[in-house]
Amino acid sequence: MTDVKPATENIDNSEAQSVKTVLGDPADFNVVHRLNSPWTLWFDNQAKKANVSNWTANLRKVVTIKTVEEFWGVYNTVSIAVDLPNGSNYHLFREGVQPMWEDPVNEKGGKWMYQFQRSIGEKVNEHWLHTLLACIGETFESSPEICGAVFSNRKSCFRIAVWTRNADNKEVCENIGRHFKDILGITATLDYTPHSDGLKTSYLYTV
Repeated sequence: MTDVKPATENIDNSEAQSVKTVLGDPADFNVVHRLNSPWTLWFDNQAKKANVSNWTANLRKVVTIKTVEEFWGVYNTVSIAVDLPNGSNYHLFREGVQPMWEDPVNEKGGKWMYQFQRSIGEKVNEHWLHTLLACIGETFESSPEICGAVFSNRKSCFRIAVWTRNADNKEVCENIGRHFKDILGITATLDYTPHSDGLKTSYLYTV
């Protein structure tokens, strides 16, 4: 496969006719569209109450995604979010960033999180997909501040969170939170929790 060319005027007629994208030919495309940065999908399933040691042992790297085509290939292959076992999580993070508070990129940051009632059912898959597309598509105003996104399946709810690098930057954090609300299509209050608070429930910002 070859990378997509940035301008059609640089492609002569014979070459243009041979260009096949995944939209036109999902089985035999010959052009790929690179993401601005690679992203890694992680999975964990915590059968028991987690602590630092067993949580890390249960964390599995699934695949690193570098192109739009790879993203859709992975998304259409792995289990959809609503079908994950209770207690398990999907994490999509920038390549090189582990989905844990202790990672140097994450340690000074925090997360915006929204909790959906389980009655939402399969609709939660759309919210998760829109969150993923916003991350890999770099649609946030301060996109470099985005570390990753997490989907959690729990007995009582579904949770979707977006992690950021710097909890002290109020303006940037609130801009990200407002865009996250737009992505989810919600009007309810969204809360931001710094990782330094651990398992506490104090919120630093709300939007």
